[in-house]
Amino acid sequence: MDRPQVVSENYANPITCLFHVLFKASALAFYILFSLFVKSFVIIFVITVLLAALDFWVVKNVSGRILVGLRWWNEIDDDGNSVWKFECLDGESLARMNKKDSWLFWWTLYLNAAAWIILGIFSLIRLEADYLLVVGVCLTLSLANIVGFTKCNKDAKKNIRAFAENAAQNAITSRITSSLQSAFGI
Repeated sequence: MDRPQVVSENYANPITCLFHVLFKASALAFYILFSLFVKSFVIIFVITVLLAALDFWVVKNVSGRILVGLRWWNEIDDDGNSVWKFECLDGESLARMNKKDSWLFWWTLYLNAAAWIILGIFSLIRLEADYLLVVGVCLTLSLANIVGFTKCNKDAKKNIRAFAENAAQNAITSRITSSLQSAFGI
């Protein structure tokens, strides 16, 4: 009896996926391993925060664009107010994005923050305020990407919906106009 073969979708951007996960894993692994075996807080702080900052940059500027088609940044306007800016691919391009790439992007984004929260709880239980500082910086960078990409994703969906509604209205208006023109011989 032949079994139907399931076609599994592969990652469209395996190198980007690798680096998306690599910096997250390296920051977490370095923090955990070195805090267990090495007691030099300065080295742990500097290298862990450097790896987390590299992760922040890679996610914000590279993997976010390639894996989910989103980009965000924050600017300060002339009045000193914070203004969020969002970019996304058009609706058709977003629909063609690889589902596995997208899944990996979002899950690792949230799991990374959850891991830092758990490590923060352990630092709190062990009464290690200095290590809590490292976790706080890394968690802040992780949460900034979560907030930025979540807002960007909501903005993209709103823009796609508005574009679809506008296209539908234009199609209906065009259809009515052409019907009226043919009915009245204009």
